[in-house]
Amino acid sequence: MTLLQLEGVSVRFGERAVVDAVDLEVAEHETVCVLGPSGSGKSTLLRVVAGLQRVSGGRVLLGGADQAAVPVHRRGVGLMFQDHQLFPHRDVGGNVAFGLRMRGSSKAAYEGQVAQLLELVGLPGAQGRAVASLSGGEQQRVALARALAPSPRLLMLDEPLGQLDRGLRERLVVELQGLFSRLGTTVLAVTHDQGEAFALADRVVVMRDGRIAQAGTPLEVWERPASEFVARFLGFENVVSGIVSGGVASTPWGEVPVPAGSPQGERKMLIRPAGVLLGADGLSCEVISRTFRGTHVALLLRPAAGPVLEAECALAGAPAVGDRVAVGFAPAEVVVLPGE
Repeated sequence: MTLLQLEGVSVRFGERAVVDAVDLEVAEHETVCVLGPSGSGKSTLLRVVAGLQRVSGGRVLLGGADQAAVPVHRRGVGLMFQDHQLFPHRDVGGNVAFGLRMRGSSKAAYEGQVAQLLELVGLPGAQGRAVASLSGGEQQRVALARALAPSPRLLMLDEPLGQLDRGLRERLVVELQGLFSRLGTTVLAVTHDQGEAFALADRVVVMRDGRIAQAGTPLEVWERPASEFVARFLGFENVVSGIVSGGVASTPWGEVPVPAGSPQGERKMLIRPAGVLLGADGLSCEVISRTFRGTHVALLLRPAAGPVLEAECALAGAPAVGDRVAVGFAPAEVVVLPGE
């Protein structure tokens, strides 16, 4: 069942459309992450749903009800910002209880709920701690508990892990995924980190210039980028023009095999680094850089013609900078892009 529905939502600042005719649905108990570069409109979209930003056109519906005349505090949504925005003059318990107190709950009624929420986010017994004594990860957990306290029908997260170091982000993403699953929370999150989004979301939405460039499950978006923009945003650099005829594409790198059923004619295509096969008979390249990535070595290869190629190989036997290698291409790792 659909909980949130955006119908042709637009936001204009002067002549510039920050959000441009966006249609989006979020089902109950679903986690949707909105991705995009800075200025793509993702945070503005979140503010629209929360009621913090007026729309220039379109409608926002929650549970089928138009929210145009509904004030922020009556929408039943929770919002957690990147900087957490905790109250420094309140202790942890006071921060978590804030929304409950605003609803008129008595101290006796909400004390047990606060304790339960803090245990849920991994901070049992922290009610009396000062906010200033908390680490970044602990502040994030308190902010999450505060957002969850009023039992919002929709929880919205704006770059929730953006200020944390990578190791802590990766641990908290796993914890959040489990927490939302247990609670059955409906989540709309905004992030620029695709790794974070792909780990957390049931569905991802990639935005560009105020519009949705692609939406789908993490696997769908990762395996089948809808355009060169999406492919490059996801970090893939092996994107080249070619002419597809049958099962082969003619490219600046020579003939590249493509999957059966690929679109024909003049196209852009993506070759994943894992699909650049070293040691095969084929394109001669010079290794111009190599980077240790833990489980593999990432290589940059300069062919005689065409743009630089990204490749990856096993740690054992990885070529050195300056070595010459011959490469071929695995069709399973080639994606013929449908276009912009």
